[in-house]
Amino acid sequence: MFGMNKQKKKVFVAMSGGVDSSVSVALLKKEGYDVTGVFMKVWQPDFLECERGDDRLDAMRAAAHIGIPFLTFDFEKEYKEEVIDYMISEYKKGRTPNPDVMCNKTIKFGAFLKKAKDMGADMIATGHYARTEEGIDGQYKLLTGIDLNKDQSYFLWTLTQDQLNRTLFPVGIYNKPEVRELARKFELPNAERKESQGLCFVGKMDMKEFLKHYIKEKRGDVVNEKGEIIGHHDGVFFLTIGQRHGFTITKKTPHDKPYYIVGKDIGKNIITVSHKKIEESAAKEVVLQDVNWVSGNSPNTNKTYMARTRYRQPLQKVRYKIQDTPDTRAKLGAGQARYKILFENGQEAVTPGQSLVLYSGEECLGGGIIV
Repeated sequence: MFGMNKQKKKVFVAMSGGVDSSVSVALLKKEGYDVTGVFMKVWQPDFLECERGDDRLDAMRAAAHIGIPFLTFDFEKEYKEEVIDYMISEYKKGRTPNPDVMCNKTIKFGAFLKKAKDMGADMIATGHYARTEEGIDGQYKLLTGIDLNKDQSYFLWTLTQDQLNRTLFPVGIYNKPEVRELARKFELPNAERKESQGLCFVGKMDMKEFLKHYIKEKRGDVVNEKGEIIGHHDGVFFLTIGQRHGFTITKKTPHDKPYYIVGKDIGKNIITVSHKKIEESAAKEVVLQDVNWVSGNSPNTNKTYMARTRYRQPLQKVRYKIQDTPDTRAKLGAGQARYKILFENGQEAVTPGQSLVLYSGEECLGGGIIV
């Protein structure tokens, strides 16, 4: 079913307590894999209400019902240093990071995969809505999930050939309603559990309130496109291009249209806002850094691809080219070349720090961080 000889293959499955990962375990067990469920304990801020105890209990109950061993891996240090500290650092630089991408890169397919291998696992599995496919040349492709409304390949663009070679995505071939029905069929104790949302492992939270514990508020000006001061805000670090809330307009009338953030000056702590619809001042090109190509090789620059700059954004036609000269690339080092992405149509709210991910049909080719 999942494209490999499953007999006696030992698989560690990341169990969050949710339906998707629990169904993944049940499917793998049914297919004959030697399955172990693993709950990952990560750093939690002491100023936020923690629900992770319930998550672990739900995961443990599902594992017991299915009849598999259950382990807990402690990645508190790794998560704080690699995900939370990275996120705070990016916001301090005025960028808007995607911590879920970094969580996948450093925790689920980093620390978890390494520890699983060290403990004798042949493979790991997660509840992501994505698929893998091995070509006749031995190269692995990362494909979108069958359910395009749930497809999570956008968050997986950092994966490498070695990681794909050792990863299974059991629910990627199903639609979400089918997964929910499978949970009922397997009589899982968490079959009716609601979907989790928010930051990877931490859950839903007010990002500004979180960041205020690490970044001091600093009152700054809000200016219009003419440079006139029309309001104030609590700090440029907390705000994102395209945002229409989080700042105060003092010079306004009852008939004013909404204002959108169209510019940020980090040094002066100023944001520029406009009544214009975002698409009227949309970006036609962006530069990417920290680029990863899943195959290990960059795609053909002469072709047109599809891309998205945020999760669930409709795919957009793009072309790309290498931004740096050969001399610059040599100085930057292997894998550090920057790429210029050219959009066929202007893109609204393109935000530095976010991920741009490229596709060719249903294949996720890779991506990078928007500069």
